[in-house]
Amino acid sequence: MKRLNRAGWTAAAILLVLGLALAPASGTSRVSAADGQPPGPDRFTVITVDYTAYEWWLIGWSDNFVACRIFVDHTGMPTGDEVYNDCGEILYTAWSETKPCPQAAEGGNLLDCRGYYIHFYKSHFAQKKVGVALPAPQVWVTLDGCSFSNSTNICSELPTLVLTGEEPLPNEKITAITVTVDGEEYTCGPVCQFDLGPTGEAGLQLSFWAASSYGDTSEVFEARVRVAQIGNSDNGDQTWYVDILSSQWRGAPSAGCAETWGLFPPVGGPPRWLSTPDQPEDLASNIPYDYLAGNLIIQGAVDVSGCADDGLLPNGAASPCGADAARPAVNDWQNRFDNLIYEVAWDTGVPAQLLKNLFSRESQFWPGVFTAKADVGLGQLTDNGADTTLLWNPSFYEQFCPLVLEDSVCRKGYPFLQPEDQEILRGALVHSVDAVCPDCPLGIDLRQADFSVSVFAQTLLANCGQAAQVLSQVSGLPPSEVSAYEDMWRFTLVNYNAGPGCLELALTDTMNSGEPLQWGYVMTHLTPVCQGAADYIADISR
Repeated sequence: MKRLNRAGWTAAAILLVLGLALAPASGTSRVSAADGQPPGPDRFTVITVDYTAYEWWLIGWSDNFVACRIFVDHTGMPTGDEVYNDCGEILYTAWSETKPCPQAAEGGNLLDCRGYYIHFYKSHFAQKKVGVALPAPQVWVTLDGCSFSNSTNICSELPTLVLTGEEPLPNEKITAITVTVDGEEYTCGPVCQFDLGPTGEAGLQLSFWAASSYGDTSEVFEARVRVAQIGNSDNGDQTWYVDILSSQWRGAPSAGCAETWGLFPPVGGPPRWLSTPDQPEDLASNIPYDYLAGNLIIQGAVDVSGCADDGLLPNGAASPCGADAARPAVNDWQNRFDNLIYEVAWDTGVPAQLLKNLFSRESQFWPGVFTAKADVGLGQLTDNGADTTLLWNPSFYEQFCPLVLEDSVCRKGYPFLQPEDQEILRGALVHSVDAVCPDCPLGIDLRQADFSVSVFAQTLLANCGQAAQVLSQVSGLPPSEVSAYEDMWRFTLVNYNAGPGCLELALTDTMNSGEPLQWGYVMTHLTPVCQGAADYIADISR
């Protein structure tokens, strides 16, 4: 392990540290391609696998001649691509243009039919050689000497950044890590430590990669590091806040969507509504929800025998008497999801308090359906919302789609699916968050409700990405150059609640007015049909 000593307190000083301590040691060669760029991962192997081969014949209607044999490794009809690959363009075109032959079903003369049909012949055991990509080397980023709270790293003294190379292949090892800072390139050992100094608000940009004894390198990774101080340096009471934006970060989760936007949260951590507390108990609330109380009363979970009005108003919400009777049950129910919200927040990076506030606003924690609007579940997912999730959260799509459609269909990607397949997928996603269950206790399938918490977190991540794209299209710049972390979450909530059209119009009008793209200005440019989003965001960001 090579440790780099602290040398000053500015980004320029960090460069000096790197220049002194990350320079190649004697006998160590710099690993890079001829053009100065690392070659990247280049590791494959060939394995033999057993499989069932299915043989299909392409046969002419008129002469019953086998024009082509098609071999596939899956059940079901060959795809068009497989017919094309095995039979060639001419036969594929003739087959694809063949019209139905009713004589085949009616026992008529097949000589009157033109073109080709596909017939299953047999299946048999087979083996084939398959090229497999081997896992590539990695470099992980961590901090030494800091604790974590409120989505930021807190250090009592200037911290140490650690880059650790990892070689997943047996009998191979990381031989060097190369770091580039402001165009200067330095090489150190398989584990590198260097002390950080304070940076500006934009942080310090690093590029780094690992060289392996296998003969290749990792891909080039990026990290942006911000070190800021809060406290009185005169009396020695100092606290350093460190935030790192990188796909290779292996500490506690960064502030939600910060990496997507390339934006650091406020120094010291985001505000409470965008935070994840240190323990799930800190999410507890005791808000007197009338809609939730009404549903608990309707489902018989509350004794309202002392209420002359049966505890309900004509609209189904709890009456004052019903609300008083339901208060203990309402308090218990609104906090029953807290542990799960907390776990999902740590898994996804979506702030736990934001998730809880969103569920509060959307459904008062009753995971049913507003039938008049077809909004479903804790976060009231719609068909349009499902479309956003599947389109703008590719990693979630890759996990969810095979649960509904064939793998071969899912591999096309959501934008390239047939409209009917997209509709099936959207419907399945909306259904997955619908916990209504007439035969279940309280009329709610709690397992389905619990599952939906993670779905809504993934939906928010999708809206993070779409909001960033809308902002970039309007401004011509990335979010990191025109917006702030808190405002990007507000724009994301406009996108979630009112849709990207409302967000785009408001941002465009703000730009045309010569005003900065800050929420205080943008909210005044929401069109009348979109103005409800301002109250929505004020409620969630309370």
